[in-house]
Amino acid sequence: MRAYAIGDIHGQQGELERAHRLIEEDRARVADSGAAPVVHTGDLCDRGPDTNGVIAFLLSGHGRGAPWITLMGNHDWMMLDYLSHGPKAETADIWLHPRNGGEATLASYGVDLSPGRSAEEIHAEAVEKVPARHIAFLKGLPTSWRRDDLFFCHAGIRPGVPLDAQRDEDLLWIRGPFLHDRSDHGALIVHGHTPVDAITHYGNRLAIDTGAGWGRPLVPVVIEGRDAWALKSTGREPVTPMQHLGVPRQGRGTSG
Repeated sequence: MRAYAIGDIHGQQGELERAHRLIEEDRARVADSGAAPVVHTGDLCDRGPDTNGVIAFLLSGHGRGAPWITLMGNHDWMMLDYLSHGPKAETADIWLHPRNGGEATLASYGVDLSPGRSAEEIHAEAVEKVPARHIAFLKGLPTSWRRDDLFFCHAGIRPGVPLDAQRDEDLLWIRGPFLHDRSDHGALIVHGHTPVDAITHYGNRLAIDTGAGWGRPLVPVVIEGRDAWALKSTGREPVTPMQHLGVPRQGRGTSG
């Protein structure tokens, strides 16, 4: 069983489109019928220049019936929280922090962020300019998806908790307890959220956030069984499981 996956996009529409071209090239090489799903593991928005274009691109694919799965990331959740509750949202200050990129998302929709405008004015314009179908799309995103021996989510899972009983908070935000755990989770956990220098197979999990939110290339991955390959312009590059499960460095962003 084959599946493709794309990690944190963070408003990088050009990188997203390039990743999909690499997937289509791989499909052609292996004579894939086009049925193998492409799973996007969340964080569609923030930091990069075109969250608007990223969501429009994904909506287009879903609309034409492409076998795409798009999951929610913590940044997508914060965007919804801000649009729903404005400056008083629980995470508004975090989302609008320069390192987290909420202002880049608003700018992609043409929101005026000029100095001197009040937080209330900016929020009112955001509600007016972000299309309702974009908001509905984000609200409908699941926080996990399972296929056979693969479990896809944004951040990771709470070790020791059955996969079908995971909390959304952990699926969107968890780091340390998951990243430091070396046990077999029953399925290979495919996740983003914590950037790595390259697609990394830890044996019990596959980390696929390659730092697009910090201007680095978005690297799609193809998974067959529990084996994985990074997709490059030159074709498949094997991702060898580590002999000893390790812990990556922490993400560079304030919230991942």
